[in-house]
Amino acid sequence: METHGASGGPRRRLWYNEGVMRRGQRSRYEGWQAKQGDDAIRDACGVCGIFAPGEDVARSTFFALYSLQHRGQESAGLAVSDGVALRCHKDMGLISQIFTEEMLESLPGHLSVGHTRYSTTGSSVVYNAQPLLTQSEIGQFALAHNGNLVNTEALRDMLQDTIVPTSNSDSDVMARLIAMAHGSMEERIEAAMRQCIGAFSIVLGTETQLFGFRDPWGVRPLCVGRYGTGYVLASESCALQTIGADYMREVKPGEIIIIDKAGLRSRMVETEVKSANCIFEYIYFSRPDSVVAGRELYLARYHMGRNIAKEAPVDADVVMGVPDSATAAAIGYADESGIPYIEGLMKNRYIGRTFINPDHRMRVQGVKLKFNPLHANLKGKRVILIDDSIVRGTTTKQLVALLRKAGAAEVHVRVTCPPMRHPCFLGVDTATYDELIAANMSVPDIRASINADSLAYLSEEGLVASTARERKEFCMGCFTGRYPASIHEQLSGRVREPEKVKV
Repeated sequence: METHGASGGPRRRLWYNEGVMRRGQRSRYEGWQAKQGDDAIRDACGVCGIFAPGEDVARSTFFALYSLQHRGQESAGLAVSDGVALRCHKDMGLISQIFTEEMLESLPGHLSVGHTRYSTTGSSVVYNAQPLLTQSEIGQFALAHNGNLVNTEALRDMLQDTIVPTSNSDSDVMARLIAMAHGSMEERIEAAMRQCIGAFSIVLGTETQLFGFRDPWGVRPLCVGRYGTGYVLASESCALQTIGADYMREVKPGEIIIIDKAGLRSRMVETEVKSANCIFEYIYFSRPDSVVAGRELYLARYHMGRNIAKEAPVDADVVMGVPDSATAAAIGYADESGIPYIEGLMKNRYIGRTFINPDHRMRVQGVKLKFNPLHANLKGKRVILIDDSIVRGTTTKQLVALLRKAGAAEVHVRVTCPPMRHPCFLGVDTATYDELIAANMSVPDIRASINADSLAYLSEEGLVASTARERKEFCMGCFTGRYPASIHEQLSGRVREPEKVKV
């Protein structure tokens, strides 16, 4: 499709392949994900972008996205520019199912924007897949967003008389704000940033420039690295390592990174709000080999295990973690307590890589589809089970039952975060108040519900100490019900009062 810029400038070509979903594919996928993730916490997305003159970046971006697949498995997309035209391909499913050798070869260029998505706002259908391609009077751009706005409805009401949105996500609202603003692209980005309240870490590409920008609270992560003679932006540093890029630093809250043929420069959007990084990046979301604030997250999780061993010791024979997210914490607990660490569950790591929906007989087995117990390590043993969180309680209850059936004499559950008593409104799917078990039950009641011999959660103080940072640097609203300043005020009527939440 050929389009004109509004100013009547040179003709630009926009190539756009928005993959067509096979009949029934979404319903099978949606059902499978629901059964696999009854008690899961899911982050919104992973984003990345590369500017590397002289390089063909589609393949590198593919592998960078692959390393961010844990942040979203519903859809993925890739937009590439050769300096003249933006070409984009996106579809529902896993990255390995969407991109082929032939597809990557059809996306030539040295500038890319990539995205892998789990939907928190906007339905999970192909027209909400990203990057979003949008036309402005100064040209087209591709936008990939990780996070969630809390003033989306107000912004959509402001825009509804002037545009017809192409999707129903908050990412589309932000793209339209940028398209309707005035000035250069970086001026338009700044204008949009000042109107949007909530979490946004965004990679945006035009035909000639790559941008990365982050909300002033810095809720969701974004980092920048050196890639040959160019640069790469990504949600996590593990993506940089995967493609051989050198980590430089995190993008600062409220910062806009501009990358083009002149190099890299930045500009700050000054605000009075204070940074509030999501604490769950440390607990669960980011890969343990990713670096945040100069520290590998594996080390933080290891210390979470050590700290809960100090806070909630128990006589037992073995310590094990729920693979793979609680492995580091389980090792930390074992080291602090002196109780041997074992593998108690083998994870079926490819079970989630299919669109085939299990039949009823398989679905009722629950976690047995995902984990197989190691009977020799469990039989007759008093087991300490380490997990990173309990959301609804369904998976934890099934895990405890699985360990007991494998012969465990006792099962003591230790959780490396405080009880989750409030939802997240900033790009994390943590369930509603009615679904959150800690919002409706006391800790003793939860212990009885999951049929554990004992249950203990890591304290807020122990959690923060594990990060080697200060409490004031984090958003911990899912534990406390208090969200970052300026965001909390937007959530009026959506946050329960503390006295209505079980303690």
